[in-house]
Amino acid sequence: MLTIRDLILPLRHDRSMLYYLAAQALGVQAAQIAELRIRRRSLDARKKPELRWIYTVDVATRKSEKQLLRQCRNPKLSLAKDVWYKPPKAKALPALRPVVVGFGPAGMFAALALALAGLKPVVIERGQDAEARHRAVQHFWQSGELDPECNVQFGEGGAGTFSDGKLNTGTKNERQGWILRQLVQFGADESILWDAKPHVGTDALLTVVQNLRRRVIELGGELRFGTKLTGLRGENGALSAVELAHGGETALLPCRQLILAPGHSARDTFRMLERCGLAMEPKPFSMGVRVEHLQSRINQAQYGLGEQPSGGPAGSDPDLAALPPADYKLNVKLPEGGSAYTFCMCPGGYVVGAASEPGRVVTNGMSNFAREGENANAALLVTLEPSDFPDKSTLGGMRWQEEIETAAFRAGGGGYRAPAQRVGDFLARRPTADWGSVRPTYRPGVTPCELHEVLPEKLTAVLEGAIPALGQVLKGYDDPDAVMTAPETRSSSPVRILRGTDLQSITLRGLYPCGEGAGYAGGIMSAAVDGLLCAEAVIRNAGETDSSLRSE
Repeated sequence: MLTIRDLILPLRHDRSMLYYLAAQALGVQAAQIAELRIRRRSLDARKKPELRWIYTVDVATRKSEKQLLRQCRNPKLSLAKDVWYKPPKAKALPALRPVVVGFGPAGMFAALALALAGLKPVVIERGQDAEARHRAVQHFWQSGELDPECNVQFGEGGAGTFSDGKLNTGTKNERQGWILRQLVQFGADESILWDAKPHVGTDALLTVVQNLRRRVIELGGELRFGTKLTGLRGENGALSAVELAHGGETALLPCRQLILAPGHSARDTFRMLERCGLAMEPKPFSMGVRVEHLQSRINQAQYGLGEQPSGGPAGSDPDLAALPPADYKLNVKLPEGGSAYTFCMCPGGYVVGAASEPGRVVTNGMSNFAREGENANAALLVTLEPSDFPDKSTLGGMRWQEEIETAAFRAGGGGYRAPAQRVGDFLARRPTADWGSVRPTYRPGVTPCELHEVLPEKLTAVLEGAIPALGQVLKGYDDPDAVMTAPETRSSSPVRILRGTDLQSITLRGLYPCGEGAGYAGGIMSAAVDGLLCAEAVIRNAGETDSSLRSE
């Protein structure tokens, strides 16, 4: 096939226009294109309000591809090059089945790769399956009654299940295409294969994670929900067994290879690992707040539109109906020191309670696939280094998270209500009495307050400088009616479990620290990639018969 870049189309178009432009680029009739496959689509809003779609496509024709390349001499035309990933196969089965702890993105794809290799992994997940977990989370949001073992952080799919399901990442890896294809196979929309900013949506993720689990089981894997890792056993510096708790009882499971993908909120697991003497270190992470704006105002700013009716970017203009709810990604470095950035932006989304421990409040953002909500939200986070932590110990960052979450619970008044404040009031340092044009969406509910009395000065000082500065970059970001809900503390893990180049713990052979919770990823896609890398390392130890990569 041939790849054609930079095919430009108006907002409203159909697939026949892609065939026409591709044929023009090749100097052939559209009827001579046997197949056209979208490789990438992105929205170009650089010349507001003139908006357009830019496509990269792969085409197959009835003519010789090399001949067409010679004839066209088009710099935007090239032979299609794909690197197709295929999980490796094991030469022999190990004496003991490998164990995967955690069934978030890293654990899910590690388990899938192990199952495809024929190793029949045993998967340990402290939370419940997606259906039971969804019921528990909905109950928490409605009633303020928290289940510490089954919530937004713990359960099938991991924390990413209750999010926007973003799949974009700043790193490139040949495994990413395979991951996207598996997600589509398990129920995600096909657009994630070519959208420049792919997202699954929390509503679709609930189906995807269950289908992936069923595939692991079909291949001989085993899932144990409601089961927690409580200890490690070793002999001569190597893992020999894991201690598991289920239903109030504890048992040992012999184990020589363990992929540990606990997620960034498994604080009791981090404490257990520290007691076991596993090498860990504090790592940089970020904390801050969730900021909500009207989605229609973000659309206006990003698309260069005039005042539009509420409910979406299009208003009554049929051409604009093709536009998705606008997003943003912002960062600022302040002259007086400190930096902040937006994270996990959820167009048309909701702010939700993400607590996993009694007496502590945590926020997160979530969007359905359609992104149909009235508000946009994103975390506004302050970059923190271990030197900033009040407690300089290995788990100092984690303990700082706990202190802030406890203070937020008190300020919210109980019931896991979150402290919240209008941006205008925050910048004026006055308590919020009522809401303006932006109504907070946080569930279980918010309590108006003064966030300077809840968050440490290290955060509020940077937020005070960052919000006006970001308003200069994105018009309306500093809208006085925008709502700040606190705290956003679980953006990533505050610790890193140290591992060597073989991906094994430097203190306990056979243990593979993996994913975001172990400090080696920062989102769904990077965690899934790390899960595959760790699974490949386990498979190599069992033997491998064929290469995991091939080029086409």
